[in-house]
Amino acid sequence: MTSSLTVASEGRWTPRLWGTLLVLCAAMFLDALDVSMVGVALPSIGSDLHLSTSTLQWIVSGYILGYGGLLLLGGRTADLLGRRQVFLVALGIFALASLLGGLVDSGPLLIASRFVKGLSAAFTAPAGLSIITTTFPEGPLRNRALSIYTTCAATGFSMGLVLSGLLTEASWRLTMLLPAPIALIALFAGLRLLPRSARERDHNGYDVPGAVLGTASMLLLVFTVVQAPQTGWTSARTLLSFLAVAVLLTVFVLVERRSPGPLIRLGVLRSGSQVRAQLGAVAFFGSYVGFQFLTTLYMQSLLGWSALHTALAFLPAGALVAVSSTKVGAIVDRFGTQRLIAAGFTFMVVGYALFLRVNLDPVYAAVILPSMLLIGAACALVFPSLNIQATNGVEDHEQGMVSGLLNTSVQVGGAIFLAVVTAVVTAGAPEHTTPQAVLDSYRPGLIVITGIAAAGLLLSLTGLRTRRPQQSLVVATSTLREADRVTVRD
Repeated sequence: MTSSLTVASEGRWTPRLWGTLLVLCAAMFLDALDVSMVGVALPSIGSDLHLSTSTLQWIVSGYILGYGGLLLLGGRTADLLGRRQVFLVALGIFALASLLGGLVDSGPLLIASRFVKGLSAAFTAPAGLSIITTTFPEGPLRNRALSIYTTCAATGFSMGLVLSGLLTEASWRLTMLLPAPIALIALFAGLRLLPRSARERDHNGYDVPGAVLGTASMLLLVFTVVQAPQTGWTSARTLLSFLAVAVLLTVFVLVERRSPGPLIRLGVLRSGSQVRAQLGAVAFFGSYVGFQFLTTLYMQSLLGWSALHTALAFLPAGALVAVSSTKVGAIVDRFGTQRLIAAGFTFMVVGYALFLRVNLDPVYAAVILPSMLLIGAACALVFPSLNIQATNGVEDHEQGMVSGLLNTSVQVGGAIFLAVVTAVVTAGAPEHTTPQAVLDSYRPGLIVITGIAAAGLLLSLTGLRTRRPQQSLVVATSTLREADRVTVRD
């Protein structure tokens, strides 16, 4: 395996290095594909397996629960036990769970398979990201790799919408089975291509209490947020659950401050750039998930569009992200992450605001398409930049931890704000469900989504300076020697 510093000095990637990146991109592609594909198939699943609406939502929520609840543990496990080993084992479990999900004839078994898939993704996502950040040296080469990697996530999400419409026409089981062969191919390629990483030896022991508390608090938080729209935000059950989350998180912080080998080293959050990256991820994904949810309802329920028609309406945003994948790294090198994040959030706010013009007889090219293109441009700029900003300047042995923290911010942001948007729309649900009244009930939700993106924009603006920001945002001592830093900068 060509070393990262040799690659930096030569300025080119070897075929094996490209193969490594493709394996990691395949896993991220599958994670995003799996999230977007299942939504369109839910009606067919409910009809075939005789599941109620409340049971059906757990097919989606089960994945989110496993994914969002275990990301912190997954990131730290990759650092301690070896990134390659953790990634490959989790990818194999993902493939088996996909196969099981496509073959079962029971609702509970299908939900269980979805939870296991989410659990395995909670280990592949931070492990894959940390393999990239420890293989490619900080600077232009890493920026390019991360822009391609994060683009695969957006492309997978967009393609999942289209593929689900096509596959569900034949059988909903195909939407569950499709990831299995792709995961197996990536697994066998990874066995040959992924660089071996040594386990962390001097880690001051395993933080078992922190792992238990961190996992329990994240699981309970995601579970509470997912259930709140049904049980009521002010119900005793919801309030007590949030109180329990607060207690668990408080105890978790106290344990992490005193642990010699913490699950999360709280010192990384002393960096303003790191905090902005984490909160930016919450606002970015939270607003987009809420937007996609309401837009899908609008197109299918009010306009009467088919699942495939709806998926094609979203396609321009995903296509724009895919086309720009090879260029974003160079743009980051020139302007810095913070400026791109601010620009991306600006596009996002304008795109959401323009979508408020929709009516019951929209002209797609004039009303919907501009929003899709602006949101696609925002995703192309913001998502890679957040990943670069969160991982720059972090020591190799903490890359898994920071990657897990960033992915946790993404998933928790999506779960929380989707529940908030759902609650706002439900509160304004009309007594007489005429199409216009239903559309009017959607507008407060769209305003909330726009407000979330605006909050992300204001946060990003606090990181801007009059001078061009440095490309390397140091939040921990770098492992590169000074001579190597000069090579990377050159």
